[in-house]
This record gives sequence, C-alpha cells and structure tokens, in this order.
Amino acid sequence: MQRTEERAGEDEATDTGTAVGDDDTPAWLRFWPLLLLGAATVPGALLYLGARWLDTPVMQAWRTICLAVTVQALPFLLLGTILSGAINAFVPARMFNRVLPRRPVLAVPVAGAAGVVLPGCECASVPVANRLIGRGVTPAAAFAFLLSAPAINPVVLTATAVAFPGNPAMVAARLLASLGTALVMGWLWLWLGRAEWLKPAVRRGGHQEGGSRWREFRAGFRHDFLHAGGFLVVGAMAAATFNVAVPRSVLDAFSGSPWLSVLFLAGLAIVLALCSEADAFVAASLTGFSPTARLTFMVVGPVVDMKLIALQAGTFGKAFAIRFSAATVVVAVLLSVLVGGVLL
Repeated sequence: MQRTEERAGEDEATDTGTAVGDDDTPAWLRFWPLLLLGAATVPGALLYLGARWLDTPVMQAWRTICLAVTVQALPFLLLGTILSGAINAFVPARMFNRVLPRRPVLAVPVAGAAGVVLPGCECASVPVANRLIGRGVTPAAAFAFLLSAPAINPVVLTATAVAFPGNPAMVAARLLASLGTALVMGWLWLWLGRAEWLKPAVRRGGHQEGGSRWREFRAGFRHDFLHAGGFLVVGAMAAATFNVAVPRSVLDAFSGSPWLSVLFLAGLAIVLALCSEADAFVAASLTGFSPTARLTFMVVGPVVDMKLIALQAGTFGKAFAIRFSAATVVVAVLLSVLVGGVLL
C-alpha cells in the first residue's frame, strides 16, 4: 500500500514537471502560425508598395536618366579598360625612357602629350607613374603623364564628343584644360617639388618577368572594368538623383553664380570619383549648370578624386598626396575657368 502511494506520488511529480516544462516554452513559439503568416505577407506587401512607388513619375524619370547615362558610357568604358589593360601588359616601361628628352623641363610636355595616344584609366596611371620613376624617368614627367593619360586619351575625347553632340568646342576645351593642368603640375614639381615628399613603394604594374602577358592582360582588364564599372553605376545613380531630387531653388543658388557653380561641380567630381571614360555623360546630364562648370567637372574628375588620393597616398606617401592633390585642384579649376571663358 505504501509502495502504491509512493508510485502515485512519483507519477504526480512527473506530470507536474511536464506541466512546468510546457510553461517554459518561449511565448513566440506559441504564435508560430501568426509569424508564418507575417513572413509570407510582409515581403509581398513591401514588394507591392515598392512597385507602386517605382511607377511614380519621379522614379520613372530617375530610371530613365540612370539607364541613359550607363548605356551611353558603357561602350567607352569597355574600350578604355581594354586599351589600358593592353598597355599595362604589352608596352614595356623602358619605352618611355627612349622617347623622353633627358632635360626634365622638356620631358614634361612630351610625357603630357603622350597621354593623347596612350590611353589609361586613373587607377592604372598611378602604378605606371611609379614604375616610370623606378626606371629613371624624372618624377615631373611621370606625374605629367599620370594626369594626362586618363584625361585626354582618344577614348575620353570621343566619349566627350558623343556626350556633347554638335559641340566640338567642349571637346577642344577639355583637351586644352586637361593637358594644361598636366603640364603645369609637372613644371610645378620641377620648381617646388621635394624628393623627401615621395615615399617610393614597389607596386605591381606592367609586365612581370616570367609571367604570361595574356594572363596579365585579362586580370588587369577584369579588375579595371569591374572597378570602374561600379563607379560608373554609382555616378549614374548620383546624377539621376541629383536631377530629380534636388529642388530647383538649390540649383538656382549654385548655377546662378558662376564661381559657386564651378566650385560645386569641382567638389562633386572629387566625391563621385567617376571613370574618365564615363564622366562626360554624367556632365552632359547636369543641364542646370553652365558649360564652364560642366567643363570643370570633366577636368577635375580624372586628375583628383577620392580613389586617386588614396592610391597616391599608398604609392607615394601622404605628404605627396595631400600637396599634389590640393595643388592639382587649384590648377584644374583655374584653367577650366580660363579655357571655358574663352571657348565656351
């Protein structure tokens, strides 16, 4: 009898423990049907609302501008990165030593003019300039090429002509202002530059002995295209947002003043960090600004932007990057205003 009572007590304790265990179940598990229903309906509701929002006139205009800028610029970006990759893999750096004059003051304009026939993107120009200095080319000439190659090469000038149809003066103004910026900065380095501002670093650029040139070409092209293509898409989105979101009163405040509009687009070019093969199409979409301000946007962008400052700091040192970038912005803006005022 006593054992029966003890067994009954154990069964009761077991039942009580089971009940306690059920009470310890997390509360949110008890409402799993509601959670499952929410997981199924909330994304659908968001997609529905998002679709309605994307069909608004403002978003339709945004998509049109963004797509137009991207589609127009993509062929030139592709061609530019192909040529840049080919030069990096197949053109030896010693070629520049053979064609450049020994006198630095004369080597600067020759190196700057070489950018007309030797295209390159901003990302490739920094390691190329570093290799040229390592091969004995005077830094002033290497820096002139660094600035001119991504700014005045045939791909960039052709893209500018397509972006500004029927306006050859804009192409000529970009060529003169960009080339002038490269030459002035090269000569300024001869005059004011100091060797202690440079911190040489061995960076991979050009053909490596024992390596496959075609493999290096493919790797360089793939890196440059994906890297520059990302900036192109971001720039197209920024240009579209700028056109549809910025109130007209804000545009009038900047575009109404010649100097404010120039400085504003110069700062915008530095922040957007567009590829030089694509920035003309973004500049053409900024219709609220004067031709001189848009010229400044195209001249400043290829020679000074956020990614270039970072690349220069990592390659040549922070002391060089800060001084060189600041001086380049001033020279590029002044020459853009001067050339734009005469030709545009």
